[in-house]
Amino acid sequence: MYFQNYFVEFFGTMFFVYIILATGNPLAIGAALALVVLLTRNISGGFMNPVTTLVMTSAGQLPSSEVIPYCLAQVFGGLIALEIYKHVNAYNGGPTLAPSGGHAKK
Repeated sequence: MYFQNYFVEFFGTMFFVYIILATGNPLAIGAALALVVLLTRNISGGFMNPVTTLVMTSAGQLPSSEVIPYCLAQVFGGLIALEIYKHVNAYNGGPTLAPSGGHAKK
């Protein structure tokens, strides 16, 4: 019945967490959060965070029967974002030094 809500929370959280991991840029993170909430608020409430889900449940905005599925969708969305990030930015064995620009002598 609420599968669409879980799907939206999963993908919204996955996108948001991936942006956090990939950029680390506060402006990009804020823009991603605004975009995700704007696109999902009318479908699932746009929580994207298990703590927000718990707060909204305690405020009576979400039925308590929906807490576990919402939180699972959000946690798995974050974990999948981490896995995608790890595969896109494969670990190469440690820090590397960029080649020097050189100091050519004339």
